[in-house]
Amino acid sequence: MDIHVVKRGETLWQIANAYHVNLNSIVQTNELQSPNQLLIGQSLVIPTGNTTHIIRSGETLWSISQQYGVTIQAIIQANQITNANVLYPGTKLVIPPIVHIVQPRETLWQIASRYKTSIPAILAENQLTNPNLIYPGTQLIIPRPKPMIEVNAYTYQSDEAAAESINEIGDLLTYLSPFAYMITETGTLNPMKDERMIQAAISKRATPMLAITNFTSTSAGSNLAHTILANPTLRDKVINNALQVMDSKGYKGLNIDFENVLPEDRENYNQFLQRAVELLHPRGYFVSSAVAPKVSATQGGLLYTAHDYEAHGRIVDFVVLMTYEWGYRKGPPQAISPLNQMRRVVEYALSVMPAQKIFLGFQIYARDWKIPFVQGSEAETFSPQEAVRRAVKYGATIQYDQTAQSPFFRYTDDQGQGHEVWFEDARSAQAKFDMVKQYNLRGVSYWALGYPYPQNWALLKGNFQVRKLI
Repeated sequence: MDIHVVKRGETLWQIANAYHVNLNSIVQTNELQSPNQLLIGQSLVIPTGNTTHIIRSGETLWSISQQYGVTIQAIIQANQITNANVLYPGTKLVIPPIVHIVQPRETLWQIASRYKTSIPAILAENQLTNPNLIYPGTQLIIPRPKPMIEVNAYTYQSDEAAAESINEIGDLLTYLSPFAYMITETGTLNPMKDERMIQAAISKRATPMLAITNFTSTSAGSNLAHTILANPTLRDKVINNALQVMDSKGYKGLNIDFENVLPEDRENYNQFLQRAVELLHPRGYFVSSAVAPKVSATQGGLLYTAHDYEAHGRIVDFVVLMTYEWGYRKGPPQAISPLNQMRRVVEYALSVMPAQKIFLGFQIYARDWKIPFVQGSEAETFSPQEAVRRAVKYGATIQYDQTAQSPFFRYTDDQGQGHEVWFEDARSAQAKFDMVKQYNLRGVSYWALGYPYPQNWALLKGNFQVRKLI
């Protein structure tokens, strides 16, 4: 995959020709709603066989060429490198594809064996449906091995809508987490309608993960969490009620998302996690948690103090870092998931827990704030696809914040009101995937399904192999 940023005057036809790809493949990959109305600054995923590589300390062009099975000269040409002996850690390289020219009497099985891949993988990489329509002289792009990660997605959609989302992208999920079973002050769990989405997840081999929480969009849940966490009997009751739901509905693990926990309940929360592991592991269930985005052990505040990164990393099977919501809907306009802030959280997490327990939180929605911002106002939330549609409607130029690694634009609506929109695009998605690779994290966790974002799913598939547990 390549990413192209549209320049003034460019057309889709010109871009397709420059990359030697079919125009319709660009339209389909990006699900372009207005292919004849490209915006300056708009990013496009180009379905080529190229791979990106982030240079690590100590690497050489020779070692990189060996890793990807291409020549040093091919890497030099693809990246216009002038001094092959000087490589800077953190620099992104484009790795050209491995291209095989089919020889007379050569079979796909022989080609797949030669490159240690599979026939289905070759067919998928070249968008071929009939293996018999391959002739001598045909150029085939050979798929490379991809790092394997786990992918979770939360959803707060209705049961029917969630099932539709899973049917569309469930092949790219390891876990599905319907959000959420709300705890009560008596230790019970409020029921939710989730049968269809669980069935859809299982049909896509996505492992259902039961999420329990103490908060809603209208209630912080601090006192509710205290009632449960400070009482060992109620703690056990919550866990046993979760077990009953898991046993009856087919959930395979538990995700604990207690937010706004009082600072004095920090150790109580750790004990709750430990008790959940003690009760669930013998039954074959896994336990995970979701934590606020902290950058140090001493970071204070209602969102952070009671989330003990070291304890969570030691006790549970994996941890979801909720690395989003800097651009809060009730706050001033800014990047929702700025990469520089996300990196600070990841690096602190890595200092107290292993990389293979960490999921990078990844929001997949856009926000539109009225400007100038007025305290008490609330931004509109919608999909990245809607953000692009809105930019096209108002003829906006898309800008890109290099520090936050996030796109944004401004426009004036028909009533003369100014707006500022921050969203996600191909560049911001790839930046997050590069960070997952750089730190060898266990995976990514999406918040939340229901916001169409085709560029993300195309790049996820292009960057990684997704682990399936069922």
